[in-house]
Amino acid sequence: MAGNRLYKSAAAAVLALALVPLVPGAVDHYAFFYLFLVFVHIVLAQSWNLVAGYTGQISLAQHAFFGVGGYTTVLIATALMDESGFYFNPLLLLASGLTAALFALAIGYPLLSKLAGDYFALGTLGFGEIIRIGLVKGGAATGGSAGVSMSSEPFETLLPHYLVGLLLAVAATVLVAVLMRSRIGLALMAIREDPVAAAASGVNVLRFKLLAFAIGGFLAGLAGSLYAFYVFSVSPGGFLNLSWTLYPILMCVMGGNGTVLGPVIGAFLMTAVFTAANIWLPGAHPIISGGLIIAVMLFMPEGILRLKAKRAGRQPAKSAAATPPGESSNMQRRQA
Repeated sequence: MAGNRLYKSAAAAVLALALVPLVPGAVDHYAFFYLFLVFVHIVLAQSWNLVAGYTGQISLAQHAFFGVGGYTTVLIATALMDESGFYFNPLLLLASGLTAALFALAIGYPLLSKLAGDYFALGTLGFGEIIRIGLVKGGAATGGSAGVSMSSEPFETLLPHYLVGLLLAVAATVLVAVLMRSRIGLALMAIREDPVAAAASGVNVLRFKLLAFAIGGFLAGLAGSLYAFYVFSVSPGGFLNLSWTLYPILMCVMGGNGTVLGPVIGAFLMTAVFTAANIWLPGAHPIISGGLIIAVMLFMPEGILRLKAKRAGRQPAKSAAATPPGESSNMQRRQA
């Protein structure tokens, strides 16, 4: 019952957000830009949530997939499309997500088949650095360290970005919710809790890990494409910045890692904090971000949703951030 109320409240919130552009002056207000950033962060946070929160694979490569998505959008737009044809072209968005997913499959297979835990996390971080260096050394093809720009001529208002961002944020959240209610979601959570027991039960562990990693890469690529349509340019410093990995991690942990709505709540809260810090304390912004990460990990490792559930007297399921893979089955064996 509580879950149904939560989803009804979420549906009402989506409807309210869809009606925001109808408010006089809303499109020109700074809050409108804030909401657009929230939507980008939700898509990116859900991409990490699916890989780490539900499958237990701590990835540090979301910034790489984000950058691949952004670069795909700009490179295709500048090479193959005219000014009127590229602007929020759905095929261009899809191509950006699919390109990031292909990169995820290409790097995911050797890493996931050989590495786990901290070693897998470091491997994904190294992959991000390889992509960044490749883009810097790419010469005219990638624009080097300066990056590539596309025409901003079609831009008139932030309204298209807002609507597309809202659509992608809702779609990413619904996708995670549907997956977690399916047999795929059960397999992913079984892998998170105990990969050995999951394999003994007939789950193809590597296949499902790759599936989650590829879908996560696809969502991160969509987020990068959406952001590229806003800035109309890409560069290694702007799109391959490690912040695009740290932010979704913090948002997922803050809201509730391994929950459907946790990344959404975390995105709204942390985007507000980061936006305020950028405006009033720009020099201290990195310090504030680092301090928040430490504080959340120390005092709220299970997130807002689980904290609320505990206070209500319910025992929520533990996520990968709170329970190491295999620990829950070990606890059950000890209790038996």
